[in-house]
Amino acid sequence: MAIRPILMHPDPRLKKRCDPVENIDGDIRTLISDMFETMYDAPGIGLAAPQVGSLVRVIVMDCAKSENDDPEPIAMVNPQVVWESDDLNIHEEGCLSIPEEYNDVERPAQVRVAYTDTDGAAQEIACDGLLATCVQHEIDHLNGKLFIDYLGPMKRQMITGRMKKRKKERAAAKSDAPRPNRA
Repeated sequence: MAIRPILMHPDPRLKKRCDPVENIDGDIRTLISDMFETMYDAPGIGLAAPQVGSLVRVIVMDCAKSENDDPEPIAMVNPQVVWESDDLNIHEEGCLSIPEEYNDVERPAQVRVAYTDTDGAAQEIACDGLLATCVQHEIDHLNGKLFIDYLGPMKRQMITGRMKKRKKERAAAKSDAPRPNRA
């Protein structure tokens, strides 16, 4: 398992629609393991493959209620919402690709999601509360949509501006770091 770099908005790969996974092979299983490792290290409760530069329809989540609870890892390949409630829920969302930014987003309160598990078996899960919000957020990533796309244009532009500034600051900090001597 390896921790992979998380892409930061605005990166054009985060706005691309991902390709379906045709075969759950060793590469996909490695991707899933790396995504869990990356998500837990960040720390976060969900991560989509495009956030680590893989444009395939894979997400991982762990919405355990607290750090004291047992982990509840879920990996989904080719997930899709097959039903959503008319009732809506507003939840404050954040994103590992948009660090330090949080906003309320309105989404269906309950959803049913069909997906393939890591063994290639078809599954379906009913989600509500935080899990419903998280799974919809991560599936949005697979369709090139970010949580800030639910916000008004002014708020979205302000967040994008702050993210561009953070990316420049991080790049400058990396270039100022001492480089090892290579002989």
